[in-house]
Amino acid sequence: MKRRAALALLGAGLVARPALSQDRTLVDSAGRKIVLRASIQRLFVAGPPASVLAYVLDRDAMVGWVRTPSPAEKAFLTGPARDLPETGRLTGRGDTVSLERLIAAKPDLVLDFGSVAPTYVSLADRVQSQTGIPYVLIDGRFASTATSLKLAGDVLGRAERAADLAAYAEASFAMVDGVLARVPADRRPRAYLARGPEGLETGSRGSINTEIIERVGAVNVAEGVAGSGNMANVSLEQIIAWQPDVIVTLDRTFFTTVKSKPGWSQVRAVADNRVYLAPSLPWGWIDAPPSLNRLIGLRWLLSVFHPAEARIDLRSETREFYRLFYGVDPTDDQLAQLLGGAAN
Repeated sequence: MKRRAALALLGAGLVARPALSQDRTLVDSAGRKIVLRASIQRLFVAGPPASVLAYVLDRDAMVGWVRTPSPAEKAFLTGPARDLPETGRLTGRGDTVSLERLIAAKPDLVLDFGSVAPTYVSLADRVQSQTGIPYVLIDGRFASTATSLKLAGDVLGRAERAADLAAYAEASFAMVDGVLARVPADRRPRAYLARGPEGLETGSRGSINTEIIERVGAVNVAEGVAGSGNMANVSLEQIIAWQPDVIVTLDRTFFTTVKSKPGWSQVRAVADNRVYLAPSLPWGWIDAPPSLNRLIGLRWLLSVFHPAEARIDLRSETREFYRLFYGVDPTDDQLAQLLGGAAN
């Protein structure tokens, strides 16, 4: 009861704020009607995917990060956003933000980018009701990237920039489709996503962690290991039985040690030197988090899985993406750092 009373006092000014003539009403990806101020000056991100979306679209409005970027990550971000404080997360595992702390940040808007399932709708409605702060849900499905970018641009008053980024997303998916049209089904690689230092964690076919691999035409060998769309721990014996042609890993330790790990030489991808380390700065190119950072991952995976058909200049593509989305111009050394995960 005391907590509710405190919330009521903290949020009273927000809840009781009368509708102004310049307020606007938008419908978010969950079909919720949200009343927003004409201009969003202070933006609170609900989780890691929303952090990327907010940084890319309107970094000057961000009040903080879910997690403080590391020095290595900050090298690929621009100021002053890279030096914002840590505000914690509202969604997902390990949520760390109390409603009191959220109100104290005085945001004009809470932005979430990802699932619009009933659980997230319920959370958004509850937070909005208890704080008076508008809470917008943007569909984070990979296939909806361009549409979601345009909606987020309308929400944040950044429609022109969002249109440019959406055009890039549409071009990326069109590039993938063009390459796949030239690759017969029987020439598409069987791939395994190796997570963790031992490489024994993976995503079942259809999971948000592996959908980018499947989108570029590879066959995810981990089908049904924990139910469609889930993460799972598997054994080396299972991986040997699957015999993937290619392994993509997110873990540098696994990448550098896989050849010396007992038993892994029996895996075709390892024997053929087709283990690839996905770039990860400032965010991962496969997931980590599953947000706009995956768009450059599409082009990288095309060059890994279908080099002859894709014919991609990765250095040029990477530089273009980082300029357009992150506002930074990577040096030659930084490009070498990003793209250093060649076949192992």
